[in-house]
Amino acid sequence: MTTLPSQQHPPGRRVLVLGANGRLGSAAVQAFASAGWQVTAQARQAPRQPLPASVQALQADALDLPAMTRAAQGVDLIVHALNPDYARWDTLLPPLTDAVIRVAEASGATLMLPGNVYNFGRELPAVLTESTPFVANTPKAAQRIALEAAMAASRARSIVIRAGDFLGGTGTWIDLAIGKGLPDCRITQMGPQDLPHAWAWLPDLAQVFVQVAERVAERPDALPRHAVLHYAGLTLTGAELQAAFEAALHRPLQARAFPWWALRLAAPFSPMMRALSEMRYLWQRPHRLDETRLRALIGPVPHTPLAQVVQRLVTAAWDQNLSSKRKVAVV
Repeated sequence: MTTLPSQQHPPGRRVLVLGANGRLGSAAVQAFASAGWQVTAQARQAPRQPLPASVQALQADALDLPAMTRAAQGVDLIVHALNPDYARWDTLLPPLTDAVIRVAEASGATLMLPGNVYNFGRELPAVLTESTPFVANTPKAAQRIALEAAMAASRARSIVIRAGDFLGGTGTWIDLAIGKGLPDCRITQMGPQDLPHAWAWLPDLAQVFVQVAERVAERPDALPRHAVLHYAGLTLTGAELQAAFEAALHRPLQARAFPWWALRLAAPFSPMMRALSEMRYLWQRPHRLDETRLRALIGPVPHTPLAQVVQRLVTAAWDQNLSSKRKVAVV
């Protein structure tokens, strides 16, 4: 089913956001709409939260090529924020990749993708630049490498913005593990507390997408046909993240280690637990992204101060906890 409101938009740059109900997709819709772009927000289901008044909602499956091709006609940019079932990337990523590339090629739009650090493999180095070699020695690494290779080989212009783990929204390491015990003055450490880990605050990352898209629209020769840019975001050790939460809460937190052993025990019986367990290496290897090329392209890079980010995460954790308690009380 395709749902498009009847309101007319003033002429301007147009963007189709795929996966608008997801974490980055939702942030991208807000950021592009705030920047004055005409936004079409695609999702399989109805919007989970109210969309800005100027945004068109497209309710359709991303694999519905006729619907996607119609929606993409005349757009300048397609943001590929689709987030398939984490445990089924091997079967879901290839057809989604093919469909999105075909839509981008048919429309002539630039295709933008949020990249991650999986591509660098299990022994990823401490500093990640755009020239750091890919190593396909994990399933997720091989799958993401294939995705980016397909984009590079296509006729569509494409840009990958690589970033660390997401901060913000639901379904992240923060709300599922690290910050789940905050209301009870507990924090979960995913690995050694002194190892730097790359994070990306979603509103900032979405702003990066907007600024890169606008710079390329103004200067098409600013980037090659297929380009990769790194966004540094927030690089934090476990101890630094805990200190930031303690400062926001004005109280100490009791740290506990994440029970990776439980994921390993469940892995033979749960594809999701197996997929999550495979990512433990990211908490055993210090890493950060170098954003020198991004800064050269857009100038000052959006970076919300850590204290503000953590305060918003704390508020979200409290809201989620209260919501859960209300549900229990109702039952």
